[in-house]
Amino acid sequence: MTAGQEASGLTHAMPLRVYYEDTDAAGIVYYANYLKFAERGRTEMMRSLGFEHSRIFEETGIAFAVRRLSADYRAAARLDDALTVETTVEAIGAATLSLDQQIRRDGDTLVALDVLVACVGRDGRPRRLPPGLRAALACQGHLPVSSPPIVQKTP
Repeated sequence: MTAGQEASGLTHAMPLRVYYEDTDAAGIVYYANYLKFAERGRTEMMRSLGFEHSRIFEETGIAFAVRRLSADYRAAARLDDALTVETTVEAIGAATLSLDQQIRRDGDTLVALDVLVACVGRDGRPRRLPPGLRAALACQGHLPVSSPPIVQKTP
């Protein structure tokens, strides 16, 4: 964690089943599909806090882009496996979220990802994390009863 960041510790778990479309000819999950699974996990974490990506973009013009990602592939998932995508907020920066994501089967980590997500405006330039989302993420798992306002619209 660097200066200007705060820790969160919020962890979200999303169950996932491996379908035929996720696998290659050998019946194992194609490596790039783990990135899709991780994206779904991040999206569902935000949704669980009351912040759908479409609503944030509509109200603020802010979108989220992966700035940096490191993946450690440890073991393969196979057709019909029941997986869990765990997303933990490691640090909250002014315009970034540092996330640890683990894709697990029966508690064993198959893929470990370190992800840096950046907030960007319609023009592609960095934007501050919406205050309502920052507050929800920083509450370390104490989900808000209702969705707080996101922020004022940006041009």
